[in-house]
Amino acid sequence: MNRSMLAAATAAVLFSSPALAIDNPSSISGATIVSVGEARAMIEAGVPVFDVRSKNEFAEGHVAGAHNVPYKERSPKVADFDGGKDKFDLSKLPADKQSEMIFYCNGIDCWKSYKASVTAVGAGYTGVKWMRDGYPGWKAAGYPVK
Repeated sequence: MNRSMLAAATAAVLFSSPALAIDNPSSISGATIVSVGEARAMIEAGVPVFDVRSKNEFAEGHVAGAHNVPYKERSPKVADFDGGKDKFDLSKLPADKQSEMIFYCNGIDCWKSYKASVTAVGAGYTGVKWMRDGYPGWKAAGYPVK
């Protein structure tokens, strides 16, 4: 294998490695981060939970009772992302912008629930809860999945 092919192959492996994934931010202005335990109690009390992963990921497994509203991400994984590049159907959220709701995706290296939460806050929702540990944290806790 020549040097340029080896360099390209090495770069591809390095830059696709999950170890190099960029963690999402640890806070959101206007939203509250909730643990999986807090989220479970809220869900049991009737707070709606939104899985913003793709339909295929949702079909593979999700928090019991979750609604799938995919966040279609095209913007970079940065805190001040340009939501205009992304797609998220806010009409699927509760009409009452003061109601509580929980968003999640695939944990701290997944940005979709962060972006969905920021988008909801920007649209005037005041009860946004972000389960930052996402589906992996939920499963690790042994909580109900479908």
